[in-house]
Amino acid sequence: MSQYRIAVIVGSLRKDSFNRKLARALEKLGPAEFSFEDLDVGGLPLYNQDNDANQAESVKQFKSRIKEAQGVIFVTPEYNRSIPGVLKNAIDNASRPYGQNAFAGKPAGILGISIGAIGTSLAQQHLRNVAAYLDMPTLNQPEVFLQAKEGFFDATGDIGNADTRKFLQGWMNAYAAWVKKNN
Repeated sequence: MSQYRIAVIVGSLRKDSFNRKLARALEKLGPAEFSFEDLDVGGLPLYNQDNDANQAESVKQFKSRIKEAQGVIFVTPEYNRSIPGVLKNAIDNASRPYGQNAFAGKPAGILGISIGAIGTSLAQQHLRNVAAYLDMPTLNQPEVFLQAKEGFFDATGDIGNADTRKFLQGWMNAYAAWVKKNN
């Protein structure tokens, strides 16, 4: 049985982030041959092209983890109708200098959760545009726009609603098939 390592990038630094909780709950739905590695974006320096020739050790390690993975899942909040700055910074660090894009060819999954009624739909669309430029084959269907409400997560951090859990299981199954198809 092949093993697939998936890099999980959460676009939030908040300790009690809904998106971090969603990422943990989603990882539990992964197939047995999938393992998930949460990549920290908070310790990366602000991207500066002047540092391309001498990237910080944290950037080198971040890029290495992405290169070693067979896929990437982005779990993002929506800030001001787009992706958070910390997520864009991580992407810029890992895709530079030009010609050394760690994301190229990595099958991507994009989802997120927000308290707003439209979830993170606009942030996800912006992220899809970025992923297209990064040469990441991105799972387009099913889309996942989740609204965080009371009881969304149960006391153990799992998805509290059986229908939502089933929906997310369907997304995970589609993503796993996408990764296998693109590796």
